[in-house]
Amino acid sequence: MSAKAEHYDVIRKPIITEKSTMASEANAVVFEVAMAANKPQIREAVEALFGVKVKAVNTTITKGKVKRFRGRPGRRNDVKKAYVTLAEGNTIDVTTGL
Repeated sequence: MSAKAEHYDVIRKPIITEKSTMASEANAVVFEVAMAANKPQIREAVEALFGVKVKAVNTTITKGKVKRFRGRPGRRNDVKKAYVTLAEGNTIDVTTGL
């Protein structure tokens, strides 16, 4: 498979947190994805961009918090995350980049 421009629109960036590091021990990788992206699109994009076999895709939407910006209340953007479980023997090293 070849990497198309649409794949880069689906997957925004890897998320590196304590929780995502714990997930990586279970052969899963966490990505921030486009809000409009669905599970089959995410699966196709990850398989094409990283050359791995995807076992499962779980998604979650984190609602943006209300925070103060320069004294005025503002709202962070909503974020969609994809927990991508990889098939046995496949790995993605998110620290090295694409």
